[in-house]
Amino acid sequence: MRERLALAGLGGVPPAVLLLISVLVGLATAGLMQAIVGVSALSLAAGLVGFAAPALVVTLRARARRVANRALWPDVVDHLLSAVRAGIALPDAVASLSQSGPAGTRASFAAFEREYRATGNFSHSIDLLKADLADPVADRLLETLRMAREVGGSDLGEVLRSLAAYLRDDAVVRAELRARQSWIVNAARLGVVAPWIVLLMLATRPEGAAAYNSPAGAVLILVGLLVSALAYLLMIRVGRLPEEQRWFR
Repeated sequence: MRERLALAGLGGVPPAVLLLISVLVGLATAGLMQAIVGVSALSLAAGLVGFAAPALVVTLRARARRVANRALWPDVVDHLLSAVRAGIALPDAVASLSQSGPAGTRASFAAFEREYRATGNFSHSIDLLKADLADPVADRLLETLRMAREVGGSDLGEVLRSLAAYLRDDAVVRAELRARQSWIVNAARLGVVAPWIVLLMLATRPEGAAAYNSPAGAVLILVGLLVSALAYLLMIRVGRLPEEQRWFR
Protein backbone atom coordinates (compact mmCIF):
# COMPACT_ATOMS: atom_id res chain seq x y z
CA MET A 1 0.00 0.00 0.00
CA ARG A 2 2.92 2.35 0.69
CA GLU A 3 4.10 1.85 -2.91
CA ARG A 4 0.58 2.41 -4.25
CA LEU A 5 0.31 5.64 -2.28
CA ALA A 6 3.63 6.81 -3.69
CA LEU A 7 2.64 5.95 -7.25
CA ALA A 8 -0.72 7.66 -6.74
CA GLY A 9 1.09 10.88 -5.78
CA LEU A 10 0.23 10.47 -2.09
CA GLY A 11 3.62 9.38 -0.83
CA GLY A 12 3.34 11.71 2.17
CA VAL A 13 0.24 9.89 3.46
CA PRO A 14 1.12 7.02 5.86
CA PRO A 15 -0.81 3.76 5.43
CA ALA A 16 -2.13 4.18 8.99
CA VAL A 17 -3.85 7.41 7.95
CA LEU A 18 -5.43 5.64 4.99
CA LEU A 19 -6.67 2.93 7.35
CA LEU A 20 -8.19 5.56 9.64
CA ILE A 21 -9.90 7.26 6.69
CA SER A 22 -11.25 3.88 5.55
CA VAL A 23 -12.75 3.20 8.98
CA LEU A 24 -14.36 6.64 9.13
CA VAL A 25 -15.78 6.35 5.61
CA GLY A 26 -17.10 2.87 6.37
CA LEU A 27 -18.83 4.03 9.55
CA ALA A 28 -20.29 7.10 7.86
CA THR A 29 -21.57 5.06 4.91
CA ALA A 30 -23.15 2.46 7.18
CA GLY A 31 -24.79 5.15 9.32
CA LEU A 32 -26.14 6.99 6.29
CA MET A 33 -27.56 3.80 4.77
CA GLN A 34 -29.16 2.85 8.07
CA ALA A 35 -30.78 6.28 8.31
CA ILE A 36 -32.12 6.05 4.74
CA VAL A 37 -33.44 2.49 4.48
CA GLY A 38 -33.19 1.05 8.01
CA VAL A 39 -31.99 -2.37 6.79
CA SER A 40 -29.18 -3.62 9.03
CA ALA A 41 -27.65 -6.07 6.57
CA LEU A 42 -27.67 -3.50 3.78
CA SER A 43 -26.07 -0.95 6.12
CA LEU A 44 -23.35 -3.49 6.97
CA ALA A 45 -22.75 -4.14 3.27
CA ALA A 46 -22.57 -0.39 2.60
CA GLY A 47 -20.13 0.00 5.49
CA LEU A 48 -17.84 -2.69 4.09
CA VAL A 49 -17.93 -1.07 0.66
CA GLY A 50 -17.21 2.32 2.23
CA PHE A 51 -14.29 0.81 4.15
CA ALA A 52 -12.78 -0.59 0.94
CA ALA A 53 -13.48 2.55 -1.13
CA PRO A 54 -10.40 4.67 -0.14
CA ALA A 55 -7.98 1.82 -0.87
CA LEU A 56 -9.75 1.19 -4.17
CA VAL A 57 -9.50 4.86 -5.10
CA VAL A 58 -5.76 4.83 -4.31
CA THR A 59 -5.28 1.66 -6.38
CA LEU A 60 -7.17 3.06 -9.37
CA ARG A 61 -5.30 6.36 -9.15
CA ALA A 62 -1.96 4.54 -8.96
CA ARG A 63 -2.90 2.41 -11.95
CA ALA A 64 -4.00 5.45 -13.93
CA ARG A 65 -0.75 7.27 -13.15
CA ARG A 66 1.29 4.24 -14.15
CA VAL A 67 -0.55 4.14 -17.48
CA ALA A 68 0.03 7.87 -17.95
CA ASN A 69 3.70 7.53 -17.02
CA ARG A 70 4.23 4.95 -19.75
CA ALA A 71 3.80 7.77 -22.27
CA LEU A 72 6.28 9.95 -20.38
CA TRP A 73 9.23 7.61 -19.88
CA PRO A 74 10.37 7.59 -23.53
CA ASP A 75 10.62 11.40 -23.36
CA VAL A 76 12.58 11.14 -20.09
CA VAL A 77 15.00 8.72 -21.73
CA ASP A 78 15.34 11.03 -24.76
CA HIS A 79 16.20 13.99 -22.52
CA LEU A 80 18.80 11.91 -20.68
CA LEU A 81 20.27 10.71 -23.97
CA SER A 82 20.58 14.29 -25.23
CA ALA A 83 22.29 15.35 -22.00
CA VAL A 84 24.72 12.42 -22.12
CA ARG A 85 25.58 13.18 -25.74
CA ALA A 86 26.23 16.80 -24.78
CA GLY A 87 28.83 15.62 -22.26
CA ILE A 88 26.90 16.63 -19.14
CA ALA A 89 27.82 14.70 -16.01
CA LEU A 90 25.33 11.95 -15.20
CA PRO A 91 24.07 13.44 -11.88
CA ASP A 92 23.57 16.82 -13.56
CA ALA A 93 21.80 15.15 -16.47
CA VAL A 94 19.35 13.48 -14.09
CA ALA A 95 18.90 16.71 -12.11
CA SER A 96 18.19 18.64 -15.32
CA LEU A 97 15.00 16.61 -15.75
CA SER A 98 13.46 18.74 -12.99
CA GLN A 99 13.27 21.51 -15.61
CA SER A 100 13.48 19.88 -19.03
CA GLY A 101 11.64 16.62 -18.33
CA PRO A 102 7.91 15.92 -18.71
CA ALA A 103 5.74 17.87 -16.30
CA GLY A 104 4.44 14.72 -14.59
CA THR A 105 7.91 13.72 -13.37
CA ARG A 106 9.52 17.08 -12.62
CA ALA A 107 8.63 17.14 -8.92
CA SER A 108 10.36 13.80 -8.31
CA PHE A 109 13.51 14.84 -10.17
CA ALA A 110 13.50 18.17 -8.33
CA ALA A 111 13.56 16.23 -5.06
CA PHE A 112 16.48 14.19 -6.44
CA GLU A 113 18.33 17.38 -7.31
CA ARG A 114 17.87 18.81 -3.81
CA GLU A 115 19.02 15.57 -2.18
CA TYR A 116 22.06 15.22 -4.42
CA ARG A 117 23.10 18.86 -3.93
CA ALA A 118 22.80 18.39 -0.16
CA THR A 119 24.61 15.04 0.17
CA GLY A 120 26.64 14.53 -3.01
CA ASN A 121 25.70 10.84 -2.79
CA PHE A 122 24.39 9.75 -6.19
CA SER A 123 23.46 6.21 -5.17
CA HIS A 124 21.49 7.33 -2.11
CA SER A 125 19.69 10.00 -4.13
CA ILE A 126 18.80 7.41 -6.77
CA ASP A 127 17.31 5.16 -4.06
CA LEU A 128 15.10 8.00 -2.83
CA LEU A 129 14.06 8.82 -6.40
CA LYS A 130 13.10 5.19 -7.02
CA ALA A 131 10.99 5.14 -3.87
CA ASP A 132 9.29 8.39 -4.91
CA LEU A 133 8.51 7.23 -8.45
CA ALA A 134 7.62 3.64 -7.43
CA ASP A 135 7.56 2.53 -11.05
CA PRO A 136 9.19 -0.57 -12.60
CA VAL A 137 10.26 1.35 -15.70
CA ALA A 138 11.90 3.99 -13.51
CA ASP A 139 13.64 1.22 -11.55
CA ARG A 140 15.16 -0.21 -14.71
CA LEU A 141 16.25 3.19 -16.00
CA LEU A 142 17.72 4.38 -12.70
CA GLU A 143 19.57 1.13 -12.07
CA THR A 144 21.10 1.46 -15.54
CA LEU A 145 22.26 4.96 -14.66
CA ARG A 146 23.62 3.79 -11.31
CA MET A 147 25.66 1.06 -13.00
CA ALA A 148 26.97 3.50 -15.60
CA ARG A 149 27.95 5.89 -12.80
CA GLU A 150 29.72 3.26 -10.69
CA VAL A 151 31.48 1.07 -13.25
CA GLY A 152 31.37 3.26 -16.35
CA GLY A 153 30.10 2.24 -19.74
CA SER A 154 30.61 3.47 -23.29
CA ASP A 155 27.35 1.87 -24.43
CA LEU A 156 25.05 3.98 -22.25
CA GLY A 157 23.79 5.97 -25.24
CA GLU A 158 22.92 2.82 -27.18
CA VAL A 159 21.20 1.30 -24.13
CA LEU A 160 19.10 4.43 -23.66
CA ARG A 161 18.10 4.49 -27.33
CA SER A 162 17.04 0.84 -27.21
CA LEU A 163 15.10 1.42 -24.00
CA ALA A 164 13.25 4.41 -25.46
CA ALA A 165 12.29 2.43 -28.59
CA TYR A 166 11.07 -0.51 -26.50
CA LEU A 167 8.98 1.73 -24.23
CA ARG A 168 7.30 3.43 -27.19
CA ASP A 169 6.43 0.11 -28.84
CA ASP A 170 5.12 -1.28 -25.56
CA ALA A 171 2.96 1.81 -24.96
CA VAL A 172 1.39 1.53 -28.43
CA VAL A 173 0.53 -2.16 -27.97
CA ARG A 174 -0.92 -1.61 -24.49
CA ALA A 175 -3.02 1.34 -25.63
CA GLU A 176 -4.55 -0.74 -28.43
CA LEU A 177 -5.32 -3.67 -26.11
CA ARG A 178 -6.75 -1.38 -23.44
CA ALA A 179 -9.07 0.26 -25.98
CA ARG A 180 -10.38 -3.12 -27.09
CA GLN A 181 -10.96 -4.32 -23.53
CA SER A 182 -12.51 -1.13 -22.13
CA TRP A 183 -16.06 -1.85 -23.29
CA ILE A 184 -15.92 -5.36 -21.77
CA VAL A 185 -14.68 -4.02 -18.44
CA ASN A 186 -17.31 -1.27 -18.35
CA ALA A 187 -20.08 -3.75 -19.14
CA ALA A 188 -18.88 -6.02 -16.34
CA ARG A 189 -18.84 -3.13 -13.87
CA LEU A 190 -22.38 -2.22 -14.84
CA GLY A 191 -23.38 -5.84 -14.31
CA VAL A 192 -22.01 -5.73 -10.76
CA VAL A 193 -23.60 -2.40 -9.82
CA ALA A 194 -27.05 -2.85 -11.41
CA PRO A 195 -28.44 -5.45 -8.96
CA TRP A 196 -27.52 -3.26 -5.99
CA ILE A 197 -29.34 -0.29 -7.47
CA VAL A 198 -32.45 -2.46 -7.81
CA LEU A 199 -31.98 -3.75 -4.25
CA LEU A 200 -31.67 -0.21 -2.89
CA MET A 201 -34.88 0.82 -4.68
CA LEU A 202 -36.72 -2.17 -3.26
CA ALA A 203 -35.40 -1.54 0.25
CA THR A 204 -36.87 1.97 0.29
CA ARG A 205 -40.38 0.44 0.28
CA PRO A 206 -41.72 -0.58 3.72
CA GLU A 207 -42.52 -4.15 2.70
CA GLY A 208 -39.11 -4.49 1.07
CA ALA A 209 -37.33 -3.18 4.15
CA ALA A 210 -39.27 -5.63 6.33
CA ALA A 211 -38.30 -8.54 4.07
CA TYR A 212 -34.62 -7.65 3.98
CA ASN A 213 -34.54 -7.11 7.77
CA SER A 214 -35.42 -10.79 8.25
CA PRO A 215 -32.66 -13.41 8.74
CA ALA A 216 -33.21 -14.75 5.23
CA GLY A 217 -32.97 -11.24 3.79
CA ALA A 218 -29.75 -10.57 5.68
CA VAL A 219 -28.22 -13.81 4.37
CA LEU A 220 -29.30 -12.89 0.83
CA ILE A 221 -27.66 -9.45 1.05
CA LEU A 222 -24.39 -10.71 2.57
CA VAL A 223 -24.10 -13.60 0.10
CA GLY A 224 -24.86 -11.18 -2.72
CA LEU A 225 -22.13 -8.85 -1.47
CA LEU A 226 -19.63 -11.72 -1.41
CA VAL A 227 -20.58 -12.86 -4.92
CA SER A 228 -20.41 -9.30 -6.25
CA ALA A 229 -16.97 -8.74 -4.70
CA LEU A 230 -15.63 -12.01 -6.11
CA ALA A 231 -17.12 -11.26 -9.53
CA TYR A 232 -15.59 -7.77 -9.56
CA LEU A 233 -12.15 -9.05 -8.53
CA LEU A 234 -12.34 -11.78 -11.16
CA MET A 235 -13.35 -9.24 -13.80
CA ILE A 236 -10.43 -7.01 -12.86
CA ARG A 237 -8.05 -9.97 -12.89
CA VAL A 238 -9.19 -11.17 -16.32
CA GLY A 239 -9.24 -7.69 -17.87
CA ARG A 240 -5.92 -6.52 -16.46
CA LEU A 241 -2.93 -6.43 -18.76
CA PRO A 242 0.29 -7.95 -17.38
CA GLU A 243 2.24 -5.40 -15.37
CA GLU A 244 5.97 -5.36 -14.83
CA GLN A 245 7.08 -6.08 -11.30
CA ARG A 246 9.56 -3.98 -9.38
CA TRP A 247 12.72 -6.06 -9.16
CA PHE A 248 15.11 -3.31 -8.00
CA ARG A 249 13.89 -1.82 -4.71
